[in-house]
Amino acid sequence: MLVNHNLTEVEYKEILFEKRACLDKEGKPVEGLFNAWIILNNPAQFNSYTTQAVKEVILAFREASNDRSVVAIVFTAVGDKAFCTGGNTKEYAEYYAGNPQEYKQYMRLFNDMVSGILMSDKPVINRVNGMRIGGGQEIGMACDFSIAQDLARFGQAGPKHGSAPDGGSTDFLNLFVGVELAMYSCTVCDPWSAHEAKRYGLLSEIVPALKVNGEFIQNPMVYTTQWVNQQGEIIYGTPKQGAELSNAKELLKAGVIDLSLLDAAVERMCTKLLYLMPNCLSKTINSIRKKKLEHWDKNKESNRDWLALNMMTEGRAGFKAFNDGPRENREVDFIKLRQMLAKGMGWDEEMQKAISPVKG
Repeated sequence: MLVNHNLTEVEYKEILFEKRACLDKEGKPVEGLFNAWIILNNPAQFNSYTTQAVKEVILAFREASNDRSVVAIVFTAVGDKAFCTGGNTKEYAEYYAGNPQEYKQYMRLFNDMVSGILMSDKPVINRVNGMRIGGGQEIGMACDFSIAQDLARFGQAGPKHGSAPDGGSTDFLNLFVGVELAMYSCTVCDPWSAHEAKRYGLLSEIVPALKVNGEFIQNPMVYTTQWVNQQGEIIYGTPKQGAELSNAKELLKAGVIDLSLLDAAVERMCTKLLYLMPNCLSKTINSIRKKKLEHWDKNKESNRDWLALNMMTEGRAGFKAFNDGPRENREVDFIKLRQMLAKGMGWDEEMQKAISPVKG
């Protein structure tokens, strides 16, 4: 009788946990061996994670890691719009904003989620079914491999909405793309297309997801062949403009999204991992993970402290603006904020109201 090393029995309510049969090289199910699929299940809010969902993800990774029959873990989400856009901004705005002591406890859970991914005994594949933004980018980068559908976008949102990408991006992103690109992404928050992310080294593979007239085509919204514009800039993967963009939008509307190629690519990776010595594979992965852990373990607690205190100032203002603001404007008035700070004004209710997009 094998000993059960799980911390507790879990009833998953906000995520899905599935075991799917491993496939051999001929595509046939392998008896007794599985891949564990951990699936975020909040598509109405772009698969943002609530406090409860974070708890369940932690326990799901623990369960999959301990399961002797599991070969690999696939971390993904429901739908085709988003893998994850980070923490649930409604919960942030309505409960954690102005409550640093509570947000600090929440960030303990978030840190444990990232650490749980990085310490899994099984290789982890991020199946990027859609946007990977903010905290979604961070938990995605904690995974060992990332395979994406090519309509997905990647990036940060922190400085635009009252936070800093200290849940992993300031630790991991430069390891993938270098300091310059990491600095640009983490500060300016312009998203990258999947094609850009692949070229920068953030992804193992991208596959088409848009079907037009029954045929798969590459993302029509971006340039998918590499060439240099008149300014000498490589524009591969960058958004189209003008008439080209209008035509691309029409093509996007005419098509349907089909993630079958993404599923096939993920299964191919799982099969490759199946045909490896398990302990040698685990040791190799853990050795490479050390580069991430070196930065993560050094910074995660001080980052948690800062992020909690920030909920009294910019975090409080930014998350409330995003949650309460009108659809066309979910950001604070950055210029007014800077003008008020320049005059020495403090973070009081007057400032919060003055910079909010919610008027009246």
